[in-house]
Amino acid sequence: MIQVEGLTKRFGHKLAVDHLSFTVEPGRVTGFLGPNGSGKSTTMRMIMGLDRPTAGRSAVDGRAFVDAKAPLREVGALLDAKAANPNRSGRAHLSALAATHGIGRRRVDQVIAMAGLGGVIGKRVKTYSLGMNQRLGIAAALLGDPANVILDEPVNGLDPEGVVWVRQLAKALAAEGRTVFISSHLMAEMALTADQLIVIGRGRLIAKSSVSELLAASSAVATRVRSPQAGHIAAALASRDVIVTAEGPDTLLVSGLSVEAIGQAAAQRGWVIYELVPVTASLEEAYMKLTDTAVEYRSAAPIPQGAGK
Repeated sequence: MIQVEGLTKRFGHKLAVDHLSFTVEPGRVTGFLGPNGSGKSTTMRMIMGLDRPTAGRSAVDGRAFVDAKAPLREVGALLDAKAANPNRSGRAHLSALAATHGIGRRRVDQVIAMAGLGGVIGKRVKTYSLGMNQRLGIAAALLGDPANVILDEPVNGLDPEGVVWVRQLAKALAAEGRTVFISSHLMAEMALTADQLIVIGRGRLIAKSSVSELLAASSAVATRVRSPQAGHIAAALASRDVIVTAEGPDTLLVSGLSVEAIGQAAAQRGWVIYELVPVTASLEEAYMKLTDTAVEYRSAAPIPQGAGK
């Protein structure tokens, strides 16, 4: 279990993390979300004892991680995919880490195979692609068979097979009762991977909930209706309390009526219905709505092609 209580970090006049408190529980995958500059990486570094907090505390299984007697066996972390010595081979890097904890060669071979590094493990790390560096970092994080796993943007640079591998790995680790804490900017992937979400913005906690709870809280009640009689349905249903929006020649989005109410109206009037489904926001849409006022670095609109010529 990972606990954060009133965690605060200042860099000069910049308040990077602002009295942040949350708990990451074992047995589930917890996603850590927030805009660029929101304090996610700084929070993870403070949990790992790499940055000293200005105020507050963090604990892993009840004590500060810096007090761990066998760090690799208590927490496995990927915070920087390029932290390995570039002139060492991948095997030499893992073997050196293993030696610090008395971990045998058999375990080194296991994590190499698990991460799919067999074809490059003898090559120098400086020749690795970003994806291979990510795989090496994850292998290193799991070397000590830790009860807690912290991964900062683990799917960066991975191909689709690698992304699926990380997803399945995270779920498998959580199913074994481990604490799994993952940050990511890929909302679609978090929707498939995470059980619980912690969302921060400008260093402050914005939300902690399950994926389904966050989607439900961010979604208006709406139903997609597809019918060859869409025009008649729109005219019949539209009222002060019901908003009907055309999405296409035979498709409507109806807000203010339940799926059941629309179905009953269709049955009573003999409407032909091809599709009748509730519409919820995607995790990306829910996240954008939730963090709209917490975005520190906002992009400008695209420059039209040929502008300024």
